[in-house]
Amino acid sequence: MEQYKIAKHEVRGYPMGLSEIQGGIRFCVAAEGEVCRVLLFKKGEDKPAQTLLFPQEYRKGDVWSMTVLGEDFEGLEYCFEIDGTPFSDPYGKRFTGREVWGDLEHVSRILKTPVEFLEFDWGDDKLPQIPYEDSVIYRLHVRGFTKHSSSGVRNKGTFQGIEEKIPYLKELGITAVELMPVNEFSEVVMQMPTLGTPYHVDKSAGKINYWGYGPGFYFATKASYGSGKEKTSDLEFKSLVKALHKEGIEVIPELYFTGNESPAFVLDAVRFWAEEFHVDGLRLTGAYPLELLGRDPYLSRIKLLADNWGEISGGKVKHLGEYNHGFMVDMRRVLKGDEDQMKALAYRIRRNPADFGVINYMANTNGFTMMDMVSHDIKHNESNGENNRDGSDLNYSWNCGVEGPTRRKKVLELRKKQLRNAFLLLYLSQGTPLMMAGDEFGNSQGGNNNAYCQDNEVSWINWNLKKSNKDILDFVKAVIAFRKAHPVFHMPKEPQIMDYLSCGLPDMSYHGVQAWRPEFENFRRQLGVFYCGSYGKKADGERDNHFYVVYNMHWEPHEFDLPTVPQGERWHVVFHTGRNEVNGMYEEITGPAVEVRRFMVSSRTIVVFMG
Repeated sequence: MEQYKIAKHEVRGYPMGLSEIQGGIRFCVAAEGEVCRVLLFKKGEDKPAQTLLFPQEYRKGDVWSMTVLGEDFEGLEYCFEIDGTPFSDPYGKRFTGREVWGDLEHVSRILKTPVEFLEFDWGDDKLPQIPYEDSVIYRLHVRGFTKHSSSGVRNKGTFQGIEEKIPYLKELGITAVELMPVNEFSEVVMQMPTLGTPYHVDKSAGKINYWGYGPGFYFATKASYGSGKEKTSDLEFKSLVKALHKEGIEVIPELYFTGNESPAFVLDAVRFWAEEFHVDGLRLTGAYPLELLGRDPYLSRIKLLADNWGEISGGKVKHLGEYNHGFMVDMRRVLKGDEDQMKALAYRIRRNPADFGVINYMANTNGFTMMDMVSHDIKHNESNGENNRDGSDLNYSWNCGVEGPTRRKKVLELRKKQLRNAFLLLYLSQGTPLMMAGDEFGNSQGGNNNAYCQDNEVSWINWNLKKSNKDILDFVKAVIAFRKAHPVFHMPKEPQIMDYLSCGLPDMSYHGVQAWRPEFENFRRQLGVFYCGSYGKKADGERDNHFYVVYNMHWEPHEFDLPTVPQGERWHVVFHTGRNEVNGMYEEITGPAVEVRRFMVSSRTIVVFMG
């Protein structure tokens, strides 16, 4: 191979990792020690073909830099070495040896980065830049989304598998996909060593870090999420982003940080995904510098989702988003009919702060799926190998009378009714709704609420349910389309409960069984909500319709007054979750007209009236 020579260069803040320059390449790495080297390997070999010493004069603090001249670097890979200890490039953009999911052979080896600079044609790619109030997020796991034999895609468990499912995503009506960690991580669980013994792979337990939370490489996409064909995983990920953008769908990957990374490193990583991969936002988990990321001007127009942003403002463009676990807890308690929940219901369906978006969900990765939420009272994590001690005991779920699978018709009907209620609770709330992939057709994990190690049919989405639970899917599609068509349910700012347009009605108002008389005593389990259409403008510029939503979460029926609508209008029913024979929904134009002033609402039922 060509013998590469180190050239003189000016010592300054070069880009970290590997970069291409005229006449050669440049390495830059941070490492604490006295002697730092680059180890160059021929592809597939374990012994370095050449070792290059970082000159001490090109060291700045603990950052080492080196310019290497040469014409042909094809087929080379590299890693670094500090004081005799080799380590992978923290800024490496790709690593070899991780192309096969769960491959034990490479788990203990130092990962090497190819010396390559791959081009991708972004063409006229543009970020859709969908405001929070117009967003509908769909959260998925790349492998689990299409790995099941029923997925019907050619490239199962990969970025290309998602790309094959884009027509389905469009049909569903979502506007953004949120991806669980897609950066390079080790899915093979390493067993903690006993004193004096090295780490070793835990083969006996057969556990897999399926979710991807833990230390990782933050500048490389996960190689095993590629198809293994002619393109590398990073190019296939870019192809996925470009294809989704073409259909007006945003991409929001998740980055998990352990807290051992420096703030500068975290900022570099988040900026890299925004720049290199054209992502529309990042979901941040673990430990990360809130202040630094939240106030970074470079990131000020992409969505940044975190559990809490504290006192940090979202800026002129509302780009910060708060993951709203409280919504799930409160709304599940509302759904069950727990005592003293009507104030929580009123608060959650209205909340939409001016400074940041709120991401609402009824289910998320950590916890029961929505189907399991109405099918299980307790968790069933025995298959995780921890004697069912792992996972939260606070699921706020109700099995509707039978624990787990059943053939009892009344229980199954009640579960589907409760799911219809849950989807209306989610999609008729003012924040940004998020749904876990598969929940739209009753995906179940068998009561496992912590499937972090389940790389099997527990976690993989069973697409056969799309047919067997077609009624659930049809309902979800209808609710998403309804939300998008009617802006009073997704206003750009929080409703004020005031008549600030002087139109005779407040933008949003609360009611009890008697109109204009809200009841929030602890024993109440019913609430009416009136939406004035004058406060929402449709896409064609016309004002929205008036709506009255009745929530009866009691196990007893209640009769509700219907507020008076303007002259020439009358109420029509568009959703009635108690009507199994019509799957809880009607066409907006042909829905039954209501001629009475009082309307009996059956137990555990939500009814939506449209003027």
